[in-house]
This record gives sequence, C-alpha cells and structure tokens, in this order.
Amino acid sequence: MSRGRTSGLNLGFTKGEPPARVRKNRHLFFHQLGVEGFALAGLRQVHSSTVYQVRRATCGELEYLTGGSQLPHQPVVAQPPGDALFTDQAGILLSVRTADCLPVLLVDPKRRVVAAVHAGWRGALGRIIEKTVGEMRRAFYSEPRSLLAILGPSIRACCYEVGQEVEEAFQGRFPNADKFFRKPSEPSPSHRELPSLSFLNMRPAGHNAFSNPSTHLDLVAVARDQLQAAGLAAQHVARVDFCTACRTDLFYSYRQEGSGVGRMLAVIGIRPSSTSTLACDQG
Repeated sequence: MSRGRTSGLNLGFTKGEPPARVRKNRHLFFHQLGVEGFALAGLRQVHSSTVYQVRRATCGELEYLTGGSQLPHQPVVAQPPGDALFTDQAGILLSVRTADCLPVLLVDPKRRVVAAVHAGWRGALGRIIEKTVGEMRRAFYSEPRSLLAILGPSIRACCYEVGQEVEEAFQGRFPNADKFFRKPSEPSPSHRELPSLSFLNMRPAGHNAFSNPSTHLDLVAVARDQLQAAGLAAQHVARVDFCTACRTDLFYSYRQEGSGVGRMLAVIGIRPSSTSTLACDQG
C-alpha cells in the first residue's frame, strides 16, 4: 500500500488542486507500479449503482458499455457517470477515487477479468457490489466462487454516523440489515466537534445531531453481505483494516476534513505479458 497522504500525493481532481499537480502525482504512482503504458479508465462518480464494461475501440480509445448495450464511444477524458468498472482486456487500468467511501477490487483469475467498485452508502444501498459480480458473470461467465475480492481503506463503523432515514432505507431493502449498524451509547468527543453535514447526517437543518443515540453504518459488513449474496466464498474476501476518518495522517477523509480534501486512487488491471493480475489500493 502506498502512503499517498503522508507524501502529499492527491491522486484525484478536487477543487483547488492544480490539475497539473494531480497528473504529476498520478505519473509517479503509475511509475511505481510499472504501468505507465496502461490506459487509465475512470468515471464521473455519482454514488450510483451503474456498472460499465471497459474495452478498447478499434481506434484504440476506451469505450464504456452498460447493461449489454454499447454506449457512444467515450474517450477516457470524457468519463461517463457511474461507480463501477470491469474488463477482460490487458493494458487497461480501472480506477475509482475515494476519500471515505469503500473501494472494492475484484479478480477472476480463471477468466482473467478484473473490476473496481466505488461504494458509498447510496451505491451500497443500490447493491452496486453485488451487481458488479453479476455483470462479470453475464459478460464473461465468471464463476462467483472463483472470484477474489479486497476491501480497501474507508470510513469504518467507528466513525460513520448516519441518520435514521439511512437505516430505514437499508431495512427496507435488506432482510438482515440489523447487522449493518451499530448504536454507540455516547458519541465520541471527536464526533461532537464535526460540522453538521446534512447530506451525511440526513437530519433536518438545525436539528441537534447528538441529541439522540447515534447510528453508525458498517460499509464493510454491507460489502461482505453483498459478496456473499453474489456467491463469493468468505475466505476469498480480504480487507485492509484502516479507517480513513481515524487515520487522517495516512488517508484523506471527506467526513473529517471537508469537501476540499484530496482523493486517493484504487486501481486494478491485467498485465499484457502475464497471466497474473495487478491490483493496488492506493491509500
């Protein structure tokens, strides 16, 4: 794992960050991985459950397909809206940007297929992880029991406070949603000092966020549940045990540091000259 935060490497375009600096940081990152010649595939992430297959078009540019239907040719600079990518073609580096959301990387070593998923609570509610496995199976006949998955650093249940509406939304879609939530008896002092972010707290404006016992969402538990529902073996799911909100010395955290904070990059691809896959979660 590369400690991008410690070395000041913002790998995602954010407000106030010069694009030239981000491109330089990405070049250094790709150089360390030995993938300078790969085509970088990315998305305009919108917290959706939209999944794209990525492939090279006849002229070499990347194109994105969804739901079995080909979209108009999309060069990598014109990223479509969505939150998950998969491919069976070598030389393409799939990427998702995070700063609290959960990056999920998937590998099918038999069919040589890889996928990268950006899962916040809205995408997780839409079953984007489970849907991505289904798309790999539909397009390339991937067998879920053969897949390998890794869950990268994200905001963990210790810090991810959400409102009652979020809990109710999961309860309405997942029969076992109770295991996705924790209810600490008293919020920690660090939570008391956080500014009120209405779209994250899901509480009416002016409501005291700490007047009632808080509810914390466990994104890792949601991801594991969806992977199990999709057919993955429990022993094939690994995780990187870091909370981005707890460890702002290592990672960027939207919840702790605000909208102007940098972005990390999780990438995965297939090397053209080898049967092995490349997977790297940049924290």
